[in-house]
Amino acid sequence: MARDSIRLGVDIGGTFTDVVLEVGTARHSTKVLTTYSAPEEAILEGMHRVCAKAGVAASSIGQIIHGTTLATNALIERRGAKTALITTKGFRDVIEMRTESRFEQYDLNLTLPEPLLARNRRYVVTERMDARGEVLMPLERAEVEALADTLGAAGYESIAVGLLHSYVNDAHERLIAQVLAARLPGVMVSLSSQVSPQMREYERFNTTIANAYIKPLMKSYLGRLKGRLAAEGADCPVFLMHSGGGIIDIETAAEFPVRLVESGPAGGAVFAADIAARHGLDKVLSFDMGGTTAKICLIKNQTPKTARVFEVARTYRFKKGSGMPISIPVIDMVEIGAGGGSLAHVDVLGQIRVGPESAGSEPGPACYGRGGERPAVTDADLVLGKLDPDNFAGGSIPLYPDASRTALRVHLGDRLEMDAVEAAWGLAEVVDENMANAARVHAVENGEDLSDYTMIAFGGAAPLHAARLCEKLGIARCLVPQGAGVGSAIGFLRAPFSFEANRSVFMKIGAFDPAKVTALFKEMEAEACSFVQSCDATAEILSEHKVYMRYSGQGWEIPVSLTPEQAANPDAETFLRLFEADYVKLFGRSVEGMEAEITVWSVNAFTLTDAVARLAPAVPSGSAPSSGTRTLFDPALGHVTEATVVERGQLTTGQTVDGPAVVTEEETTIIIPTSRSMIAQADGCLDIRTKEAAHG
Repeated sequence: MARDSIRLGVDIGGTFTDVVLEVGTARHSTKVLTTYSAPEEAILEGMHRVCAKAGVAASSIGQIIHGTTLATNALIERRGAKTALITTKGFRDVIEMRTESRFEQYDLNLTLPEPLLARNRRYVVTERMDARGEVLMPLERAEVEALADTLGAAGYESIAVGLLHSYVNDAHERLIAQVLAARLPGVMVSLSSQVSPQMREYERFNTTIANAYIKPLMKSYLGRLKGRLAAEGADCPVFLMHSGGGIIDIETAAEFPVRLVESGPAGGAVFAADIAARHGLDKVLSFDMGGTTAKICLIKNQTPKTARVFEVARTYRFKKGSGMPISIPVIDMVEIGAGGGSLAHVDVLGQIRVGPESAGSEPGPACYGRGGERPAVTDADLVLGKLDPDNFAGGSIPLYPDASRTALRVHLGDRLEMDAVEAAWGLAEVVDENMANAARVHAVENGEDLSDYTMIAFGGAAPLHAARLCEKLGIARCLVPQGAGVGSAIGFLRAPFSFEANRSVFMKIGAFDPAKVTALFKEMEAEACSFVQSCDATAEILSEHKVYMRYSGQGWEIPVSLTPEQAANPDAETFLRLFEADYVKLFGRSVEGMEAEITVWSVNAFTLTDAVARLAPAVPSGSAPSSGTRTLFDPALGHVTEATVVERGQLTTGQTVDGPAVVTEEETTIIIPTSRSMIAQADGCLDIRTKEAAHG
């Protein structure tokens, strides 16, 4: 078999490292506990496992695509390099002042996240650009040289450079980079005009600092990984998934590691979009629940919703506004501290609270028998009958139900006068309601009604909770794809090579300049295409164009998509018409008598992926064979039921299962509650619907 038809996808999560090997059309996968001290060890172990399953040598792998939480975790845990910021005199405290908004209006003891860099690590230079990019105060080289000597003496490993209005004119940032390269050749440098060339200095400075902060760590890890893979025989190109849903080469990833933040969840959204295309679904709620977090994303017309800014390290239970903003292209999703390892406790009001703290893989939930004593979501799932203690992760990880019962009773039950089963029910309902509420809010913020949506559930824990989530959200249909337990890693193998270029060029519609717009789009398209060509020099490259617009005086913009024809022949009336149509969709009406303006321009270059064949719906062909029964607690009924157990590997197209039922496989377990029925589709997806929809 040709080497380029053998590809490996690897996703490092907070609890498990998922590894998927595709050999032609055949797929082999495994889950390995994440090794925090040396993440590459879990990758190598997983690679050897799947290669053994497939009967191929590691040297046969033609391409490796990798996504990781390492960048995110380094920011959350503050484990980055010794970093300095160089900024314009008078703007030293921008990252501490933030936007001066209050995300909890009535909290008198509001706790804001500490900036990544303390004040004594923030330095200034005397210079000034105006918003049009004209020099108001020139930068003197001698001042930069003196500052470089000071930074060198302090022993900084990485330096972020963020000057006022450098997104319009980067001349002063480039001068600083030249001096630093000459005076401090071993120190890494990140320029805001390259990392995030957009208006709003707080978001731009913070993004550049985050890039500089994790750059030495990620550069070292990626170099180490490439070397270890080559030593094990896998001496092939290694690519990285970025947060916008595409793939970049390892060199670009090492230079701009901030773009790797949220790379794993982005792979999951790409996986869900691929499933949506195969089933002809235009409205999909992607639900990805792993060991540490759950991610929810809206996918319309087989395309995940995207954004320009997202937050990491939120200090208030994942509350919007309480984290560090990162201004890069990203798939827009809401993240909740609700995974299989999320820990539960009783608060001062006597309420069960779940997450955001997670047991991870070390020590893991109490049932892992690795020293964990507090109850996690997985402990509740085990006690409620959702998991088989002898067949978790294909039998590779034994579970200890007695340890789960003890943890639930000691930490929840004794305080609330509940037995272990009732405490597990309470824990499960709280975590499911947290996720359902997050999905409702996300839908409302985007003007969507979830009752029209189909859920696609993946990740190791999602199929355990998806049907209950559908009951709470009023969603009639849920698909659990084949390989759901390693969905993000599969998504990496479905993603295109892509890179998005952004520019902040302010332009009012009344002063629209078609020639300037054409030149701007051409420059951005060349930049984005050059990054994609570095990954695949022979592929056909397409591009998407967007502008971000608002009414004058508004504080934020909305994205407006352009067709290739509209981008090639820019016209003020067309831009305004498109903006007003999108504005009405979001807010119900346009604003009369107020001028519109453009603040940010975007070009995303990408390669074409293989066309997806549309599947015909399966025709029911009879009940699936049962391998026994299991006691299962149904939270909607509030009591234990006897559930049919079905092995997923024994299912054939069209076979049906009525709930209550449990479908087992190596990487996850699918729960079908009493209210639902399931039919196996031709691609292996389990199609779970309300009994009325399934039989009516």
